[in-house]
Amino acid sequence: MDPSYKVWSFLQDNPVVLDRNTAHTSLAEFIGYNFIRPELLECALTHSSFSCHPCKSNERLEFLGDRVLGLVVAEILLKYFPYENEGQIARRLAAVVDRKTLVHIARLIKLGDYLRVSNGNSKTDLLVGQDAVLADAVEAILGAIYLDAGLPAVQSVIERLWEPLINADTVPPIDAKTKLQEWLQKRHKGLPNYIVQERTGPDHAPAFTVKAALEDGRFSIGVGKSKRLAEQNAAVKLLVKIENKK
Repeated sequence: MDPSYKVWSFLQDNPVVLDRNTAHTSLAEFIGYNFIRPELLECALTHSSFSCHPCKSNERLEFLGDRVLGLVVAEILLKYFPYENEGQIARRLAAVVDRKTLVHIARLIKLGDYLRVSNGNSKTDLLVGQDAVLADAVEAILGAIYLDAGLPAVQSVIERLWEPLINADTVPPIDAKTKLQEWLQKRHKGLPNYIVQERTGPDHAPAFTVKAALEDGRFSIGVGKSKRLAEQNAAVKLLVKIENKK
């Protein structure tokens, strides 16, 4: 295997060549975990645009890491907030595993300095889609740690990186979809239907258009970099509309 590889930094105009061991050691210090099998970390850092084979990109690890993160954070929340009900815990969970939080973690560990992406992607596309790339890579790293050393190891990493954020959030947040649902249920009205109307853009920087529709015909359109974000944006607009009785 090539002892060095090109790493794309979103803050630089050109990829830089780093010694593989140097890159892995440096990132391991930020993560707080040393891999037994470094190839798992390398896979977690490899965007699908860099590799023509799905097993050599981080997509499968991202899939696993998303589930591991949800499980571990849910357990932390149950421990930290023993008197909150399921709905409150669910809102906290959604808030601390969303893309914004994942991007914050990625920047905290300087993950953007180590990702491998195709030089064929334009700088503009990468900058537009960098939040999604960073968030996905964080989940991929968690999936890689789980495969490398099991649940206790990834629990330790998640607790160290996420607990400061969990401790700082003393009031359970209410997202727009939940707020809209509660508003409708309080008035004995049917729940909204969320319909994906369009998906555009490249795989690393998609854009979703979602329609949120009520049974009485009123609706709103939301756009976002993920289906969940587009649904939230549509819910915000619809909530404003029905509260103002427009």
